Amino acid sequence: MTPYSLYIESAMTQSDHAPLYVGRFAPSPSGDLHFGSLVTALGSYLQARACDGKWLMRIDDIDPPREIPGAADRILTALEHYGLYWDGEVLYQSQRHDAYRAILNQLKQQGDSYCCTCTRQYIQQIGGFYHGHCRHLHRPDHQAAVRLKQHHPVYHFYDKLQGNITVPTEMAEEDFIIYRKDGLFAYNLVVVIDDNYQGVTEIVRGADLIEPTVRQLSLYQHLNFATPDYVHLPLVLNHEGNKLSKQNHAQPIPLDDPRPLIIDALSFLNQPAIAGWQDLTTDQLLQQAIVGWTISAVPPKVQPIG
Repeated sequence: MTPYSLYIESAMTQSDHAPLYVGRFAPSPSGDLHFGSLVTALGSYLQARACDGKWLMRIDDIDPPREIPGAADRILTALEHYGLYWDGEVLYQSQRHDAYRAILNQLKQQGDSYCCTCTRQYIQQIGGFYHGHCRHLHRPDHQAAVRLKQHHPVYHFYDKLQGNITVPTEMAEEDFIIYRKDGLFAYNLVVVIDDNYQGVTEIVRGADLIEPTVRQLSLYQHLNFATPDYVHLPLVLNHEGNKLSKQNHAQPIPLDDPRPLIIDALSFLNQPAIAGWQDLTTDQLLQQAIVGWTISAVPPKVQPIG
């Protein structure tokens, strides 16, 4: 359980989009595509296409211990089978280490980061938020994490679906990890670097990623990057009320007729019913879904299925 709560106000109506819209879908290859991730992919795809924008594909393969061999290829195959074709080449985070290292070095040279040897157990013992214990201790690089010196705390942000989201002061002001003790780049660092590199103007993703958004927004400010808009879609829950996820052994989406599951995903996102969809091809079905897509109709709260 996280040591804080998020306070979500009612969302406002959808605002106008910039003419050069760039969206993306960035799955991690920790398992195959399941219904929950299909909902996210479809929502991201429809938002981009309805805005006459680009929809980019990135594989977030930055955490090898959690990755399943062959999962990345199977995810891409499944997306193509369901008619969700992306623009341009697929970007793999595993091929971007030089870019991440360059930003880490930049932050270090600017005095905006420091090494930390504090354990998760210690942080939990002091209340769940890091209070800067190692900030002035000049820890060596060996077997240490790297934390960002928080100079640009973000206390709240606006989500086009969820509304105004405010987080506790302790979280906003925390020096968070940008390079892990195990030698891996932190998610918050790489996602900001890559979204900026790809020119992403709006991020449509699952509501489970609301929490790190304030850290990512802070990094955008630290690095003087243009800040994207955010849309966090409701999560698909299983019958036990848990998030449908690879970790909970969610079943891969089938590679048979994709249309019934697309209809189920559209229904979950509260989009207009498409009459006679059985007589449409997958491409025709998706074209009608694009025409009817209304982001404000999506239910902002998490809801179960089945």
